[in-house]
Amino acid sequence: MLISEVIQHVKDFSTGVDSFTGKAIDDATTRDQVLYGATDTECAGIVTCIWPTADIIRRAQELGANLIISHEALFWNHGDHQDVVGDTVTFKAKKTLLDEWGGAVWRCHDYIHSRVPIDADGALADGIFYGLADKLGWLDYRMGEDKGFCLEYQIPETDATELAQELVHKLGLNGTRITGDPHARVKSVRVPMHVTGDAKSDTAEINRTDAEANDCLMTMEFIDFTTCEYIRDSGMLGQNRCAITIGHFNLEEPGMEYMVNWLPEALGTSEILATFVPMGDTYRYVVA
Repeated sequence: MLISEVIQHVKDFSTGVDSFTGKAIDDATTRDQVLYGATDTECAGIVTCIWPTADIIRRAQELGANLIISHEALFWNHGDHQDVVGDTVTFKAKKTLLDEWGGAVWRCHDYIHSRVPIDADGALADGIFYGLADKLGWLDYRMGEDKGFCLEYQIPETDATELAQELVHKLGLNGTRITGDPHARVKSVRVPMHVTGDAKSDTAEINRTDAEANDCLMTMEFIDFTTCEYIRDSGMLGQNRCAITIGHFNLEEPGMEYMVNWLPEALGTSEILATFVPMGDTYRYVVA
């Protein structure tokens, strides 16, 4: 099977409808482009990952895989524009590494988020967040009208710090951060999208957290002002609320780990070896 055929099979396995716009994914404008290499060769093996770091490229070469399916961009910017970073020494070194490997990198972002038939009885679910729920053992705790999106949970009540420790263990993290009440009694957990300091969207997160009485936000990006300040004051005011910061790549990586479970069905064959290669925790912690 050609690498190009592998890519098309994965696309065909998904709904192809953008989860955030409700419109059909346009192959001309989607983020899901071939970011490097040629696709007109036989696929010798697949590596899935959240982001193709230098170490993951080396690992793909060791495994004899010539296709990396990554969820995020290869060259450090939205849209993977090589022209704006092409003069940096790190770009040149990574390009040399890619050329020595000789494979192709395809980004699978919009298609895997558009939902794939991997839930119970073939129901559709967001491939990234379903993988997170599975890794945490929270599939039965999913709440909300759209359980296929896997962003809202009602878990057995626990202490916020104990929950943070559980997340560190299950996700293989080096640590995490808690904002707000470190001993909040947590039952309602929600994953917000991107808390980046944008006034409109961050204010919406604050109001939604208040309206839904979420005990805990399990966050990707979590900038120090706006929602973070709200959570901190909430904890100080005795409102039983906290946020546990996981990080964008750390939180979404389990979806690419889970992808190897459904790739054989998507490809119609188990003869092509698919291996998940972890990036490892984005963060290292130095404590006082």
